[in-house]
Amino acid sequence: MDNVALLNKFYTAFQNRDAKTMSSCYHKDIVFKDTAFGILKGDRAKSMWAMLCKTGKDLEISFSEVEVIDDNGKVNWEADYTFSATQKKVHNVVYAEFIFKDGKIIEHIDTFCFHNWSKQAFGFIGRIFGNTAFFQRQFQERANRLLDEYISKNGK
Repeated sequence: MDNVALLNKFYTAFQNRDAKTMSSCYHKDIVFKDTAFGILKGDRAKSMWAMLCKTGKDLEISFSEVEVIDDNGKVNWEADYTFSATQKKVHNVVYAEFIFKDGKIIEHIDTFCFHNWSKQAFGFIGRIFGNTAFFQRQFQERANRLLDEYISKNGK
């Protein structure tokens, strides 16, 4: 499978909340990074997608502009969902970058405006504090605690 098809498979699986297929696109040594979770490696990165697929009850994903040059790829994707902690609707616009190895994704970096996201997810609090390193760090710690709980209940 070429890398364009691999990225299409990954995001189509995400649209279908099929974490197993998403995980199959990742190399065993995957490194994932974003502002919400920080750096996740291996099974922990795969478990993050499983958690998001399972808990995102109204999650809607769209993706476009899949591009690959040699062992590097990029995708623009968007997510619409209700943020469970506040029950507020969120529309997140994400730019994803990839590195491929052995026909799999070995590095995946998602970039989005955390301040814009936090304004939607937390309202006034996010508008005021969402651009601070303290708020981002606190959120990242919370997200990783939720991932730890998910892993302890569901394995990997």
